[in-house]
Amino acid sequence: MTDTIFERRPLFRRTRGTLLTASLASLIAVAIATPSLAQTAPAAQPPAPPTAQPLPSDTPPAPQADAVGQDIVVTGSRITTGGFTAPTPTQSIGAADIARNAEPNVFTTIAQLPSLQGSSGVTTGTNSTSSGQQGLSSFSLRGLGTIRTLTLLDSQRVVGANVTGVPDISLFPQLLIKRVDVVTGGASASYGSDAVGGVVNFITDKRFVGFKANVQGGITTYGDNKQGLFQAAVGRSFFNDRLHVQVSGEYDHEDGVPAGGFGEELAGGRTWYRTSTFINRNVTNDGSPQYLVRDHAQAYQYTKYGLITNGPLQGTAFNAAGQPFQFQYGSNGVPSKTAAGTVSGCYTQGGFCLGGDLSGNVGIGTTLQSRLDRYNGYGRVGFDVDANNEIYATVNIAQVDTMNQPNPGATKSGLTLQCANPFVPASIQAACASAGITQFQFGTSNGQLPNNISVYPTRKQYRFVGGAAGKVPVFGTTWNYDISYEHGENITDIHVKNILLTNRYAAAIQAINLGGQIVCADPVARANGCVPINIIGGATPSAAALAYIEPANGPFQHTRQTQDAFNFSFSGSPLSLWAGPVSVAAGAEYRNEFYHVTGDPYGNGVSAETPYSSAYPADPVLNTAGNNWYAGNYHAGRGSYHVAEGFLEVNLPFLKSDALGSANLNVAGRVTNYSTSGTVYTWKVGGTWDTPIDGVRLRAVTSRDVRAPNLSELFAAPITTTVPNFSNPNPNRAPGDPATLTILQNAIGNTALKPEIARNTTAGIVLSRPHWLPGFSASFDYYRIKINGVISTLNSQQEVNLCYLNNITSLCGAFNLTPPAGTAPYVNLQAFNLASIFTDGFDIEASYQFGLGKVGLPGRVVLRGLATNVKNYITDPGVPGTIPTQSAGVNAGNTPSWKLLATEAWNTDTFSLSVQQRWFSDGVYNNEYVVCSTGCPVSTTQHPTIDNNSMPGAFYLDIGGSYNITKKLNVYFKIDNLLDHDPAPSPQTNTGIDTNQALYDTLGRLFRIGARYNF
Repeated sequence: MTDTIFERRPLFRRTRGTLLTASLASLIAVAIATPSLAQTAPAAQPPAPPTAQPLPSDTPPAPQADAVGQDIVVTGSRITTGGFTAPTPTQSIGAADIARNAEPNVFTTIAQLPSLQGSSGVTTGTNSTSSGQQGLSSFSLRGLGTIRTLTLLDSQRVVGANVTGVPDISLFPQLLIKRVDVVTGGASASYGSDAVGGVVNFITDKRFVGFKANVQGGITTYGDNKQGLFQAAVGRSFFNDRLHVQVSGEYDHEDGVPAGGFGEELAGGRTWYRTSTFINRNVTNDGSPQYLVRDHAQAYQYTKYGLITNGPLQGTAFNAAGQPFQFQYGSNGVPSKTAAGTVSGCYTQGGFCLGGDLSGNVGIGTTLQSRLDRYNGYGRVGFDVDANNEIYATVNIAQVDTMNQPNPGATKSGLTLQCANPFVPASIQAACASAGITQFQFGTSNGQLPNNISVYPTRKQYRFVGGAAGKVPVFGTTWNYDISYEHGENITDIHVKNILLTNRYAAAIQAINLGGQIVCADPVARANGCVPINIIGGATPSAAALAYIEPANGPFQHTRQTQDAFNFSFSGSPLSLWAGPVSVAAGAEYRNEFYHVTGDPYGNGVSAETPYSSAYPADPVLNTAGNNWYAGNYHAGRGSYHVAEGFLEVNLPFLKSDALGSANLNVAGRVTNYSTSGTVYTWKVGGTWDTPIDGVRLRAVTSRDVRAPNLSELFAAPITTTVPNFSNPNPNRAPGDPATLTILQNAIGNTALKPEIARNTTAGIVLSRPHWLPGFSASFDYYRIKINGVISTLNSQQEVNLCYLNNITSLCGAFNLTPPAGTAPYVNLQAFNLASIFTDGFDIEASYQFGLGKVGLPGRVVLRGLATNVKNYITDPGVPGTIPTQSAGVNAGNTPSWKLLATEAWNTDTFSLSVQQRWFSDGVYNNEYVVCSTGCPVSTTQHPTIDNNSMPGAFYLDIGGSYNITKKLNVYFKIDNLLDHDPAPSPQTNTGIDTNQALYDTLGRLFRIGARYNF
């Protein structure tokens, strides 16, 4: 079964509505958000089954020893004083919740929170060859992107797994995670750069004693994405409980879901793919919509085994045997058989017909989920100097290997073949002669190539932390301190296999008959190893021909990133006032970030850093400046920066009264100096008021936050391309200067970038276990974020136009269209602080738990729900001639109007059962579209007309359970997407999977079973 029953019958559409209503009712009925997990129930202790615990809001867990001399604190503040309540909303996910969700990667469990929108993972980026982010699991809060969410491990930074600076959660130790704090507001004053959207902080169990293991397997209902997870951890204490040692190791294998091939056949028998596409009629003023949303779009410029696309023979296609036949155009298209190669009845803008022969379409050939192998080793040694002070060291060595297929073959259109080419069938040669032509244009999906492009990223992380933490008396009061040094190193290697060298392919397809042998026509290519190939039909090229056009040593990139961070912080209560103790936290930090990346000479270009070698020999057919591969042209680069900063945070209680309740003011400030951009200041001001109304607390905080430019933006590896017909808009150009010219476009970093500046405000109300309903907690929070100076990239023409026509002088130094003689004109394509982002909305969270003893049943029921509404998400490019775009409710993006996560669980001493609902609301493709069918206004670039702008939401139902076989052995199961709900199309082009893989489940029903052992 592929289409869900919801989508087939009106009756079941009503059923879906009932289910959604029930899910929302469970959220609304238990009201609006939760306090801390640790306060509502103790963490589940094996061998009891994992229980569904409520997700908290802002209240910190009850103070208890996390390590010697330290209290557990919520990540929203650096103050460690027991009883302190931070004003910043924070959700904590405990070990029991992680276990209940039974995901092979804890990343997936956290990413399901509604406030996390646009996170990357193994199902995203699979259509990419060159990004280097395939299989990279990183969080994005508020849809602001992974680069604006700070992820920490035990409140310490982690070296980036990509030059954007984001870490890979797959490289974190997962079995020893005690809880995960998610701060849903700006936290730069507390933690520094990148905490614009918030902070995700993984807290490990530093006092684990015993042995535990987890074995898990999984498979989809389609028989793919087979999974195997093996985890084990051991902890021991020595020397009278003064030396504490924890070691964990894990291996996770996920087969992934392979790509389809050509046409519309998905992997495993899935049938939801239908080449949905925006058809551009390219008519803007006839009263009909310019864009049409249609399924089964046909690319008519190529077929799987070749198609003649212009001239008298246009429409002649070839089958696998190389035999010609008449191509079936969609839309009842009729080829013009002219040099232009137009097809009447089809849509020239984009080159699509509807229906017809779809066997050459390649969009289906993208991996649905990357294959992944994850290896992780972690160890911690802590020694108690005394009862209140500890020195410690941790080591985390991990590796993640992934693989994805971005597309099959290597589609080529607009090729020119000579009629005399000996690979052209005799009947076509005769037809050429009759028509009086000597050549024709040709397009092919290269279906004759035996293997598809595959990308193999490998990330290795080496992370070492040493430090001391504890508490000491100072002038009669106790002060907590934490001092640490961290060195992290990430090595990323990317290999691409089965990919074309474009110039060699172009030489190999041009064949002649020389001395009775078919050889390459170009004598220079022939002298340097060229072996001809036949791209007409499906005959597999010879091994020698494949070795020539697809050498075994394909594109390669090696990246080394390092991070060195020193941190010192302390906190305490130096005095008490009428309302309670004044708490203070302060500290200093220093961090250095470095990266160095090299690429192969065919992609990067030949240089002292990337010279020719035996693996990549010199070849006059290739361009010494690089960019020779079909894709994956990696370039060399390096850069570094350092940061020095200090912070101060104060919590001032100013009200404590039986009549008025209690209130506190929380303020913090941080001064940060970047070696690249100078000094920047961040701050926050907030407070909480525990009102005299039982269980009711008000909270609010506003902050100034920053995101500093990352290594990629500052020191991007340069990429040079040639741009013809470039317009010179200089109104004062000399009489001899041309109006159009050919330029070199250099994509480079910009070391003059400044940090993005954000203003982040949240305000809300919390109801925490009132006496009249002790198992109930709820909260409602409004958030508002405005980011100025957002780092964005212009195209080369925009840069020049803005300088000359809009007098933005900061861009004028990025190009020179009239260089000295002998030097080519150029434009440096760089990122600038031009754009802005505004988003606001609200979070609703709730939990309710109650015992079943009154009805004669064992255990307790736990209900919980979280919802996020995005009211606005407005991006202003900051470029004259553009308009701000509203992305709230755009289901083709990351910010649907509503997202919901709800769970209902029944937990007993023997077993647990849980039901989980994941839902997001219906939306649109783009808020700028004007929907109409007749009488349409004139379609414009900013507000184009379209016949359909509706993109449905989705509802996913998950179930799970566990059973204690013995006191030490627990078995469990989990079924995700029980109803096998198919994704909705997100039509863009027909060259990729036409759905939003970051939002929709593209895998289908997934089964997992496992066993946990704890001793």
